[in-house]
Amino acid sequence: MEKTIAINAGSSSLKFQLYNMPSEEVITKGIVERIGLKDSIFTITVDGEKITEVIDIPDHEVAVQMLLEKLILHHIIKAYDEITGIGHRVVHGGEKFPDSVYIDDQVIEAIEALSELAPLHNPANVTGIRAFRKVLPDVISVAVFDTAFHQTMSPKSFLYSLPYHYYKDYGIRKYGFHGTSHKYVSERAAELLGQPIEKLRLVTCHLGNGASIAAIEGGKSIDTSMGFTPLAGVSMGTRSGNIDPALIPFIMEKTGKTAEQVLDVLNKESGMLGVSGISSDLRDLEEAASKGNERADLALEVFVDRIHKYIGSYAARMNGVDAIIFTAGIGENSSFIREKVLQGLEFMGVYWDPALNQVHGEEAFLNYPHSPVKVLVVPTNEELMIARDVERIKNERA
Repeated sequence: MEKTIAINAGSSSLKFQLYNMPSEEVITKGIVERIGLKDSIFTITVDGEKITEVIDIPDHEVAVQMLLEKLILHHIIKAYDEITGIGHRVVHGGEKFPDSVYIDDQVIEAIEALSELAPLHNPANVTGIRAFRKVLPDVISVAVFDTAFHQTMSPKSFLYSLPYHYYKDYGIRKYGFHGTSHKYVSERAAELLGQPIEKLRLVTCHLGNGASIAAIEGGKSIDTSMGFTPLAGVSMGTRSGNIDPALIPFIMEKTGKTAEQVLDVLNKESGMLGVSGISSDLRDLEEAASKGNERADLALEVFVDRIHKYIGSYAARMNGVDAIIFTAGIGENSSFIREKVLQGLEFMGVYWDPALNQVHGEEAFLNYPHSPVKVLVVPTNEELMIARDVERIKNERA
């Protein structure tokens, strides 16, 4: 068995999942938090049990070294060379990377150059890549891009109605995100439906603190709700989703905030948090709404309304839908939100069973057998998609 590790590096965190491949068995997983801060937290799962240690970890290179040492300490591997592939999640690949790619110096430079499109994410992703390359220089590394799956969108979907040279000169267009998740759940849904994905019209709803909807026709993304950045689309935990762009200078004038400060509000103080004034956590809002809090209820209604609109829009775009798929933290676990989203879709052939909708965090069909449009819950697995792409590219290079 070859071992592949999937890595998701943030500015102060490093998530990991180690697989036996090609069996896809999860050997261990964990996260390093508060990297570069005092009292960093290292968590690893060993034989199903979480082991947590609080220790100062100054940078990602130390975090990677510690991770590898823990794998040996806990007898998960005997030697570093058992790891034969490393897959790195990279948020933004622009138009340059329509697929996952073997990482060399030129690829790292290109990812760094794309940092202006994802300034909070790409530099952190590169930090993780460099840290692993320094410690395991001879192991194949692969970059897996959140934006890659959506590169099949046509210009009518990805272009904004702006002067065309803005697109040609500055790369201003819709890119979309959560692509690895949308790809995984659409492929898994096709398996569960027993249909070739090439024949299916799917709407995938990745609903978490960040949320995006995708229209997938024939296994290819033809449209998605997020745009040039992950701020666009539906209302989210703290992000506004789509607004009238003229609001930005209006808010600047009324509040004295700079453009950067307004964007900060749109990213961090808006969405369900902004409308409710309580929390960005759906569980808090559901509880408050159940006790009669009107703004919590309104925040939920706004969240659901935007998702509902995208489903209808994408059904029209694809001349119908064969299945609607819910995934990510909210999509997998909130029967309340799923119910609200599905209500009123009977006109397009969605007939769902409230009893089946009580599922949480596991694969399930929610529709009645006679429903023309199927409704599924499919827990996402971005780490597995990363591991699979590592194996694919290793085999291509063999």
